[in-house]
Amino acid sequence: MVAQTEQTKQEPREKPRLQERYEETIVPRAMEKFGLKNRHEAPKVEKVVINCGVGRFLENQKLKPEVRDTIIETLTRISGQKPVMILAKKSVANFKVREGAPSSFMVTLRRDRMWHFLDRLMNLAIPRIKDFRGVKDTAFDKAGTYSLGLNEQAVWPEINMANTNFTHGMNINIVFERSNSDMSRFVLEQLGMPFVRKEGEKPVAELQH
Repeated sequence: MVAQTEQTKQEPREKPRLQERYEETIVPRAMEKFGLKNRHEAPKVEKVVINCGVGRFLENQKLKPEVRDTIIETLTRISGQKPVMILAKKSVANFKVREGAPSSFMVTLRRDRMWHFLDRLMNLAIPRIKDFRGVKDTAFDKAGTYSLGLNEQAVWPEINMANTNFTHGMNINIVFERSNSDMSRFVLEQLGMPFVRKEGEKPVAELQH
């Protein structure tokens, strides 16, 4: 086998800045705060799931091509990954949705794409919400998953609303391993999630750009 040359050696990957901050700063702080004995017990961001429901856009159980294309374009641009279409598993009479009809589009992000998405979400998109005063710090489940809803895609700088034909929102779930609501809130706050601040509470120092 021919020896690998210097030219063909792959350059070491540069970690996303949020991942670097998590590993070097937040994990030690979490261990100290929650009395954890080793790093493998620390809460970990596992994945981010972005979901855009399309039930209200259905006509005769079908999705118009322009609606489908706009949502796919939005999710692809903000995530760097093409979404998959989810079909309804059963009929829901109240919502006039039949089994097999389009239900939503979903993207699941892990590793680098997840970290880059979280960075842009917290530092670019959320602050652009109209009359923004912070996101709720109570939207956690028992496993520590945090749920956040955005009402419109216009908060993302990469979306040009002049080129879209309608407005749609999306739900974002940040899923943790080895966590609970208190641990997940601590990690997200340390990463820079702009939670609503209680009176007298100081914000976590912002990341250096």
